[in-house]
Amino acid sequence: MTQDIVQPQAFEPARRAPGAWMPITLYAGLCLALIAALLWSMVSGRYQVPFAHVIAILAAHLTDVTPTWTPTERIVVEVVRLPRVLTAAIAGAGLSLCGAVLQGLFRNPLVGPQTIGVSSGAALGGVTAILFFGFGAFVQVGAFLGAAASLLAVLAIHRSDSMSPILTLVLAGVVVSAFCSALVGMATYIADPETKLPDIVFWLLGSFASASWSKLLLLSVCTAIAGAVLIGMRWRINVLSLGDEDARTLGVHPARDRVILLTATCLAISAQVGVSGTIGWVGLVVPNLARMIVGADHRRLLPVSTLMGAVFLVVADTLARDLTAAEIPVGIVTAIVGTPVFAYLLRRNATSKTP
Repeated sequence: MTQDIVQPQAFEPARRAPGAWMPITLYAGLCLALIAALLWSMVSGRYQVPFAHVIAILAAHLTDVTPTWTPTERIVVEVVRLPRVLTAAIAGAGLSLCGAVLQGLFRNPLVGPQTIGVSSGAALGGVTAILFFGFGAFVQVGAFLGAAASLLAVLAIHRSDSMSPILTLVLAGVVVSAFCSALVGMATYIADPETKLPDIVFWLLGSFASASWSKLLLLSVCTAIAGAVLIGMRWRINVLSLGDEDARTLGVHPARDRVILLTATCLAISAQVGVSGTIGWVGLVVPNLARMIVGADHRRLLPVSTLMGAVFLVVADTLARDLTAAEIPVGIVTAIVGTPVFAYLLRRNATSKTP
């Protein structure tokens, strides 16, 4: 059928990924890297727990193990670090997956979760909730409502046939994102500098310091639902990356599929923002790195981006905890790492296209 013959052609790197890469080998390597990153994150920190004790504490839930750890080490691993590292992994996976989908949907490697205004809308909803209600469940609810409202605004602006549907979506996202950012700035300006403002600023920079099992459950459910939809439609994203006319020829409904894909990304991004604040560059840089390895076919790109995003954000969060005595917001770490990497990708792409 057509599913086997459609090959994505949009914004593919000049040098295609080598065919010698076996998907199973690559997936296995990324899974091992993720496990290693998770274990390293649980071992390291200002209160270090021996690697053997971490393994024994985790294994105690599956089999009888003679306790060799202290009660403090068990609390640090099970209550403090385990929900945090799992939250970071799922958040990174969701952001990177959404970034890869959006880049394919808009046929542009410079597109990320911030482009369509969903991240800014979620940030506005979360900041509003903090301003009026403080931290708690209201933050997650506010982030989702803000993301949904921004997506509806983008789709409302998009209802125009005067130009390309893709261009209209991008411009609508830029407009909505700028408007939401302005309102976030207004909220920070009027916030009480003694109580609300420090919490808002730290939350906007992104952090997993407040991670808990309840937040992990919320993020996991939302990301799983969105991820199932996005990965399930990976072939349709391949078709949409060819252009609307070709997509219709192959039996795909571009407008309907875009709404479904954007709604799924909205769910995943709003859940991440509600749990850990705004974290940039993950959904922009990681999919580009994955595309360099496996090419632009979303049947491989989406799973690889998901795993790479999880590894990247777990490592970034561990560095945010360990680099200084005071914890650095993880959004700063991802920006410090992401900007030079993305600059290299831009330079590499420009050089490869030079005759």
